[in-house]
Amino acid sequence: MAAITCVTLISRNRYRGKKPENLTFEESLCELERIVSELEQGDVSLDDALKQFERGIKLVRNSQGKLEQAQQKVAILMADDENAPLTPFSPEAE
Repeated sequence: MAAITCVTLISRNRYRGKKPENLTFEESLCELERIVSELEQGDVSLDDALKQFERGIKLVRNSQGKLEQAQQKVAILMADDENAPLTPFSPEAE
């Protein structure tokens, strides 16, 4: 199975216009890379920059949630308790 890279996703235009919650973690990261690149170039109007920034914040929050879910699943699997419920993850508790 070939690895999917940001270049592949961008060329397929798979995630443009999708809501952040409907993107995979990898698609969110690629979209964030694209947004950062565009903003760093400085060729974006203020209105577009604010829209891109807002989308980036949504992508980051969604990605953080997906990471927390993955960490919970790993913790449950490592505890070897199939009936353990998922609970909110708090990185400060570590």
